[in-house]
Amino acid sequence: MKAILVSMGSFVAAAGLIVACSPETMSATTARGDYMEFCVDCHGPEGKGDGVLAQVLTPRPADLTQISDRNDGKFSQSYVMSHIDGYDTPQSGTAMPPFGDLLEGKTVLYDSGDGIATPTPERLVALMEYIASLQDG
Repeated sequence: MKAILVSMGSFVAAAGLIVACSPETMSATTARGDYMEFCVDCHGPEGKGDGVLAQVLTPRPADLTQISDRNDGKFSQSYVMSHIDGYDTPQSGTAMPPFGDLLEGKTVLYDSGDGIATPTPERLVALMEYIASLQDG
């Protein structure tokens, strides 16, 4: 009986490791790390626009927790990703610094709602999903 309990304990521990290393968990961990590396100084740890550099920036960093509220309750994934990667900002100056690392590496197929799956940097999608998780309400 003791051998069976030890074996079951080993199985449960191994299953926990598999879950901890699942792509979803790794993606969320990577996205949070990317947020802390690229976004926290301006937008703050909670995304409220109160990072350590916020006081000296013009325009002030956006409160990322209010994206949905500013858009009639809808979180526009495409808008957020295009804002992060600089696609929607004018060439002559931008409030957002370039994030080349987020645009490199593995891509995933992302459908923005138009039915066309477009190869999109995996880390960019993960960061957008992390920002979506910060929404109030």
